Amino acid sequence: MKSSIQLSPTDTINAFLLFFIVQSVQIGVGLHGFQRIIYGDAKQDAWISVLLAGLATHIIAFFMIKTLQIYGSNDLYGIHQDVFGKWMGNFFNILYIMYCSGAFFTVLRNYIEVVQTWVFPDLGTWFLAGTLLLIVIYTFTGGLRVIVGISFFSIVLVIWLFPLLAAPLKFMEPRNLLPVFEANMSEILKGIKSMTFTIIGFEIIYVIYPFVKDKENAKKHIHLGLFVTTLIYLAAMLVSLTYFSGEQLTKTIWATLSLFSIVKLPFIERVEYIVVCFWMLLILPNLCLFVWSAFRGIRRMVRISANKFVWIFSLIVFIISLTFKTRTQINTFNDYFNQVAFYIVFVYPIMLYVIAAIKNKFKSHKEQSE
Repeated sequence: MKSSIQLSPTDTINAFLLFFIVQSVQIGVGLHGFQRIIYGDAKQDAWISVLLAGLATHIIAFFMIKTLQIYGSNDLYGIHQDVFGKWMGNFFNILYIMYCSGAFFTVLRNYIEVVQTWVFPDLGTWFLAGTLLLIVIYTFTGGLRVIVGISFFSIVLVIWLFPLLAAPLKFMEPRNLLPVFEANMSEILKGIKSMTFTIIGFEIIYVIYPFVKDKENAKKHIHLGLFVTTLIYLAAMLVSLTYFSGEQLTKTIWATLSLFSIVKLPFIERVEYIVVCFWMLLILPNLCLFVWSAFRGIRRMVRISANKFVWIFSLIVFIISLTFKTRTQINTFNDYFNQVAFYIVFVYPIMLYVIAAIKNKFKSHKEQSE
């Protein structure tokens, strides 16, 4: 195929690492407070929306993998050029680069807001943005293997946080889940759509798949990662629904962090402070993978070094982050991004697979006839 990626053995990664990549890029700022938004759509049946949204990620991942298998050693950017031609393909590439950049900014700015609200209310946005961007630059310049290593250790080092969510279970009220299926299908589907911002990130497989050494094992590790992520979100939603009353949940902006504040340890007075700080280990892979994905697209059109790109990219993001000063502005951007992300992540992959499969079929028939 056209525009195939030529890789050396030192550029490739093992398929089992996709399990950690998928989880590290899906678990981020969305986990902090997705419960309030989904509850607003589906009420006590919000857990059904979360479960179905997780199922949807498996379906979309299936189409993504099938598309990538048609091309083998090509990523999304090369597939665009092969399917739509150079000019139209680059147009779609630019749109996807903008999407990755928007995802990067959304993760960065929302995490800064959480830090300012829960830990350091007087710390300036410029300082937090600058510090996080410098860490991203340092990690990014190490290459894909360093980024993947960060993804691996982010899950390993933070996994101890999730069992702490069991602490509120002694205060749970199971009757809050009743009556089941009271929400109609329209409300449940609306809840699924609202989950988009929370569970996106797995579309990174579009760009990282060609770098996988043993591609025949990629599928099972991707789906296993999606399954575990769905279980984490489902558990967080069920605990929140049974701990908070409906009125409380609609007023709790960061429900997950509020659950952590219930935990009492003899050697730590405010567990949520530790959680917010440790959460940076989960945010870092998000940021690095999105900026790396954007860079792969830019390299298709412009000859630019990784170091130069990441500095220019970080400077632009830093300036834009300073213009968002209120929660209303951040929420408005989140809402717009959620709408765009839904179509890019959950609608477009099916369309792309159909177009790529049809083109590949016609191309095969043409080659056989010749």
